[in-house]
Amino acid sequence: MRLLFAIIILITVSSCGGINKILKNPDPAYKLRMAEQYYVKKKYTYAQTLFEDVLPYYNGKPEFEDIYYKFAYCAYYQEDYLSADYNFKKFIEIFPNSSRSEEIDFMRAYTYYKQSPKPSLDQTNTIKAMGMMQAFINTHPNSSRNKEATEIIDICRQKLEVKDFNSAQLYFDLGQFRAAGVAFTSLINDYPESPKTDEYKLMVIKAYYNYAELSIIEKKQERYEKVIEECNDFTDRFPGSKLLKEAERYISLSQTNIKNLSNNEQIKTPA
Repeated sequence: MRLLFAIIILITVSSCGGINKILKNPDPAYKLRMAEQYYVKKKYTYAQTLFEDVLPYYNGKPEFEDIYYKFAYCAYYQEDYLSADYNFKKFIEIFPNSSRSEEIDFMRAYTYYKQSPKPSLDQTNTIKAMGMMQAFINTHPNSSRNKEATEIIDICRQKLEVKDFNSAQLYFDLGQFRAAGVAFTSLINDYPESPKTDEYKLMVIKAYYNYAELSIIEKKQERYEKVIEECNDFTDRFPGSKLLKEAERYISLSQTNIKNLSNNEQIKTPA
């Protein structure tokens, strides 16, 4: 184990020594050749260092575009997506008429997609990725990359849906039933094409039913009527849903509860 560790350290030191030696060489053409070699070998850290060093020398020369192109990709391949986005953006600004501009435009959006975290975390980059992918589609309507861009938008939307569902479900699990009803309703409105809209609607019904159950007597009838209203909307919108019978059960329960409330009121009121 110690021998292996020593070998790794030796290789690392040798590599660093090699790159430093190259950097000290006054010939930019030599540095560029070495950068290209490192790039081909996927040693992007060294390639990036050398490309960055020669960029000022080649600025305005025919090689400049290709150098900057590979320089930007070095950051991407090292998963430094913030730097990659910056460099891709600069590439488009410097070479707006490049034959690679469509590719780089897509890659800018893709860097945000690569930074999109799991649903439980902040989804700023997910939203940004969606917006930039849509902007790419609008800007390049005939691009062969539009299919992938659309798929990425769908993946991002599904991730946002999962996050919003988890938030709505948390309200329900915590017994905040009115907030849960509002959140599940928003979920339906925000993702109308989701295959789970009938499930979300049933959760709206359950949330408002539990809310009615926990309400003071004076508010119960009004809130059971709200449940019935939501159930009727369910049957209108999802007549073929496998959850239809359960929704209808809440109509029956709510109607029974309203009837019982009315009977109890009559008992309390003397003839």
